[in-house]
Amino acid sequence: MKCLKKAKTGGIFLWISCIFATLILSGCVTVGPDYVLPETKIPAEWHNELKKGGAGEIPDPQRLAKWWTTLNDPVLSGLIDRAVVNNPDIKKVRAKIREQRARRNISIAGLFPALNASGSFTRKKGSEETGGGKETDFYSAGFDAGWELDLFGGTRRLVEASTADLQAGREDLRDVLVSLLAEVALNYTEVRSFQSRIEVAERNLNIQDETYQLAQLRYQAGLTNEIAVHQAKYNLENTRSNIPTLRAALEEAMNRLAVLMGDNPGAIHAELKEQKPVPVSRPDLAVGIPADVLRQRPDIRRAERQLAAQTARVGVATAEMYPKINLTGSIGFESLTLDNLISAGSRTYSFGPRITWPIFKAGSIRSNIEVQSALQEQYLIQYETAVLKALEEVENTLVAYMEEQNRRQSLSDAKQAASQAAALAQDLYKAGFTDFTSVLDAQRSLLSFEDQLIQSEGNIISSLVRLYKALGGGWTSLTPGDINPGSNE
Repeated sequence: MKCLKKAKTGGIFLWISCIFATLILSGCVTVGPDYVLPETKIPAEWHNELKKGGAGEIPDPQRLAKWWTTLNDPVLSGLIDRAVVNNPDIKKVRAKIREQRARRNISIAGLFPALNASGSFTRKKGSEETGGGKETDFYSAGFDAGWELDLFGGTRRLVEASTADLQAGREDLRDVLVSLLAEVALNYTEVRSFQSRIEVAERNLNIQDETYQLAQLRYQAGLTNEIAVHQAKYNLENTRSNIPTLRAALEEAMNRLAVLMGDNPGAIHAELKEQKPVPVSRPDLAVGIPADVLRQRPDIRRAERQLAAQTARVGVATAEMYPKINLTGSIGFESLTLDNLISAGSRTYSFGPRITWPIFKAGSIRSNIEVQSALQEQYLIQYETAVLKALEEVENTLVAYMEEQNRRQSLSDAKQAASQAAALAQDLYKAGFTDFTSVLDAQRSLLSFEDQLIQSEGNIISSLVRLYKALGGGWTSLTPGDINPGSNE
């Protein structure tokens, strides 16, 4: 009897030693490729020459985080604050992050044992022909546990993939934020630009109406011919015809702003009704070097995390080729009466390992590895493409910002000359020293240059906004709670 007990004890110690050896091994083997950040060739400096306030120094982090404050427009700042809180796209991505966090927690749970409690009661009556019709009760209660050892790292790779997915989701939120800030600023700039263009058109309309009245009076006095009257009329009506188009565009820009803030179209018309000029930016601008863009832009950071997640999924697929070991065990009580259920004689237990190893699946496992590897290659190409597009976007917006400033200066000079020409032509026409064609041409040119100048001023701000967006500015203004909604991480 003692020998039997010793044999049982030795068997248990042997079994426990095997379990610990297996656990040690399970922490050492992880199949599949380990993720390595891809090397990307990027230029050391921008292709376009930096001028007109551009500088290659590293941008001020605080200024880049809240770049819209450099426009010194409290109304714009207020709209941006509301959009960040209420925009539907922001809310959607935040919900997506909560989903990805929950999925990661599900994958982490696979690393731990599962424990279940159970209890049952069964009353059974046998056949009177075969069992005498005896009625019996059966009671049971207990716990059972199971644990799939992560021997080859499949579950750990799954956790790695879900963690990278969560990180990519956070970068997606940041990318949506960068786009949202830019869209609000761009539409706000359009609102102010259209308001100024309407004001210029209405002011010129009044001037042209006075010219039309003057042409009529001179015609009635016999000082000019009827052609001048008709010319003044169609010039007047042509200007009037442009105003409805500008008003419709202004309405669209205001409605778009309202939707960006999660409001109904027309909700912000009252607060934007007062005409204000197009915002003015500071002349200096630090854009940094191309390598800064890779670290700053959320879309590149997201593409890199997606590549990391897919690399881990190759390991998940590879782990399916190897054996799986499950440790199972249960302890409980079984009795025919409830009084004797919790007693030494009613106690039951079982434990032992279960090993499964796929022998033949018609190549499906290897094919899945090929699928995941091909997806990994696609995500790598997607990452490299994101880098190239980012560099292209910065280069294009940089040159647009610089050259539009040159254009604005030329338009400003042209407007000043056209204003002087229009006033001189009007005086000469009143004095009878020139025909009406000179007045007509001068007024047309003045209106055209004034309108183009306002558009150019708006384009400068729009190019600046797009440049800040291309640099990835704005997302660092989020607090950790904004990036990780509902989490203490």
